[in-house]
Amino acid sequence: MTLFTQLGISTLVVAATVIVHLTGLGALLAILRRHRHAASRLVAALVNALAILFGAFGLFALHAIEIWAWAGVYWWLGVLTDFEEALYFSTSTYVTIGYGDIVLPQGSRVLGAIEGASGIILIGWSTAFFFSIVDRLKLLERGFERDRPK
Repeated sequence: MTLFTQLGISTLVVAATVIVHLTGLGALLAILRRHRHAASRLVAALVNALAILFGAFGLFALHAIEIWAWAGVYWWLGVLTDFEEALYFSTSTYVTIGYGDIVLPQGSRVLGAIEGASGIILIGWSTAFFFSIVDRLKLLERGFERDRPK
């Protein structure tokens, strides 16, 4: 596979994963915005804990979809012929662990490098999103404390 073919394919996969990520974060945000003040401190803490869990699992699901997409590309192109191997390679590359026990053949290595760059950017985006959600929930709790009758 030529360098330009690799760049073209990886550009399409990056574009698709960014769109998936943006759509997923938008959906998570819409769902989490339904979070309202609770009647008691205990209920508020429980609702906040559930919102954080939902956000974390939602982000994990988004990254799983993106990792599977890259694995599917490696498998579809025949770069890695076993899907389990492609999924393992994709996961370790996406999260930039890169064990090195499975490597792409020459002529397709740029795909793996771009997946690593894409993965670290999307993980960073998720981290910022998750931090802002947790921070917002803390603000809601502080508002609950402030507005509570004395």
